[in-house]
Amino acid sequence: MPSDVVDVSVEFSIPRRALWDVLLEPQSYPRLWAGIGGCDRLIGPDGSTVWEIRIGDRAAGIRRTGLALTIGRWYESFELHNPESGSFALVRLTGDEQRTRVSVTVFAAPRLHPTLAGVTNAVIIGWVKDGLRRAADVVGGARTSVVANGNRAPIRRKSEIVRWWVHSGQVSPPLTSARQLRSLYRWGFNLAGGYAAGAAHSPDQVALIDNGSTATFAETDKRTTALAGAMYEVGLRAGDAIGLLAGNHCGMVESMVAAGKLGVDVALLNSGLSGRRIEDIVQRHRLSALFVDTDLAHLVQYLHTDLPRFYTDDGPVDPTRITIEDLIAIRHTKFPVPTVPGRQIVLTSGTSGTPKGARRPHPKGFDTLVALLSLIPIHAGSTMMIPAPLFHTWGLSALQLSTAVRATVVLSQGFDAEECLRRVAEHGVHTLIAVPTMVQRLVDLPEQVRQRYDLSSLRQVISCGAPLAAVTVDRFLDDYGDVLYNLYGSTEVSWASVAGPDDLRAAPTTAGRPPLGTKIAILDAEHRAVPIGVVGRIFVRNHMLFDGYVSDSPPEEADGMMDTGDLGYLDAEGRLFVAGRDDEMIISGGENVFPRPVEEALAHLPQVTDVAVVGVPDREFGQRLAAFLVKHEGSGLDPDMVRTYVRNRLSRFSVPRDVTFLNALPRGETGKVLKRLLIDPEGLAG
Repeated sequence: MPSDVVDVSVEFSIPRRALWDVLLEPQSYPRLWAGIGGCDRLIGPDGSTVWEIRIGDRAAGIRRTGLALTIGRWYESFELHNPESGSFALVRLTGDEQRTRVSVTVFAAPRLHPTLAGVTNAVIIGWVKDGLRRAADVVGGARTSVVANGNRAPIRRKSEIVRWWVHSGQVSPPLTSARQLRSLYRWGFNLAGGYAAGAAHSPDQVALIDNGSTATFAETDKRTTALAGAMYEVGLRAGDAIGLLAGNHCGMVESMVAAGKLGVDVALLNSGLSGRRIEDIVQRHRLSALFVDTDLAHLVQYLHTDLPRFYTDDGPVDPTRITIEDLIAIRHTKFPVPTVPGRQIVLTSGTSGTPKGARRPHPKGFDTLVALLSLIPIHAGSTMMIPAPLFHTWGLSALQLSTAVRATVVLSQGFDAEECLRRVAEHGVHTLIAVPTMVQRLVDLPEQVRQRYDLSSLRQVISCGAPLAAVTVDRFLDDYGDVLYNLYGSTEVSWASVAGPDDLRAAPTTAGRPPLGTKIAILDAEHRAVPIGVVGRIFVRNHMLFDGYVSDSPPEEADGMMDTGDLGYLDAEGRLFVAGRDDEMIISGGENVFPRPVEEALAHLPQVTDVAVVGVPDREFGQRLAAFLVKHEGSGLDPDMVRTYVRNRLSRFSVPRDVTFLNALPRGETGKVLKRLLIDPEGLAG
């Protein structure tokens, strides 16, 4: 058992004042000390500053409690005191511009930090020293912000594949396994190969369910082969590209699978784009044909008539319309099997500019699958619901994952939170694929509505596409249980990190840890790693880096890693935190300011239902923050109240000069706020 008083002393070859500046900032503690998941600045009733920390882990318990900071002599000593437990830490610095000695006296540490309960004095001393060493690394510029999960361990990856294959339910009798492997060899590790392998293993298992139909694995494989043959009959050839403008239904999936079998690339068109944007994409990608839903046909009505159109749904009876059912009915199943299967071209989100077409690579064997399943335990033969758009990287990746685990997929167009719960209960859904706005809407459902539905089958709700607010994470875990996973990635790098329920309980704003075979590094402008806890550019290396843009130069690379375009940092436990887009950071009065911490703070206001913060030009400070909020009807919140609230929680540079209330924020089909429309009032008005 530890004693009540523990003394720690350590010496560093760094300037005393520089180390003082790091240690005197409590908001750096979650980055530098293990077990601290967050720190927020609050103003107490008497006007004093209180630092609310989240400390502990799921096993030992997580506490949210306050710290008071008292400075003794400037650059020499300060004390952190927790009134609730009586614990405190007295920190003393001596030295000069060359060397610094730090002495820390800790009283009753286990009362404050649950994971230190029952440990020895040596463990507490080691915990304090480790944090101090990371603080010194910040000053000294140590290149420590690199974390990898088996990135250079091929034997470990192969053993993980074998372990997963045995425990996931994928092991089959020899003849069935041979048929599965033959299907994968013929079509590749893609959607076509996945459905063909599913047909070989479980031909009568339902593969797809949409609002009006179902299809087994055998039916899907047979229909898509016929559709690929018909595509060949109407003139499409390997290496061509088609546009697919459709919602989440069986016809959209069949069109992608058939094109892949024929070796035709598919440009997945965002149904939220304007007709003019779609016209630009059609011309830029030199599309040979369009496959389109009836209710989206108006978006392509002005394209030149020489571009063939095929409809992915039945729609009204019209002899001039050719549907995929008409093509399948031709029953032409003979076509050359391509040497290279067709690929999907996914458009980037375009939140800050024009969407770019990114060629997604073919999965390289089972490594890619096991990488994600190393952190998210999805079992073979389970049921997966995908309301996230299939034209988005996340929806498409989930569909590809579903074929690998032979899941029954429930497709959903649009999103209504209560209807989602009804379908989860109806189909016994195990895995729900969501974007953050969907998670927020599920949280907003009243308790009496949630209790109408049996959600006991739900094992994973996996969110991707944008950051989740901390208040949303906390409420979701409390309301639905420890089933939430937050996945960080992009069109260019696929998935880069995963935060499971344990990490989200401890640090709700984290993007998590790299899955197997992934390396993450936080680099500076010269592509050198920065210290743990310091913000830099996020670079990623894994098996699924994209094959480049169709008509644009690729992102920067460093040592085989790709620039995600985001800024972030790693904490003491190797977890990734995303600060925001590289182009979202502003410099106001010489200070670097990120919108996301302001968005996080404002999301805690009970009057606020949605928020976005952007940087705008400022004549005096260069740039300033502008906040756009959606508030509850009848709320008395006004701009001055918003500014005062932010001033009491963050730095004065983080206070938004402009506060605008809107009825709704402009969002894309995947739920991301289109901040370019907030900055451009004419775009918002249009």
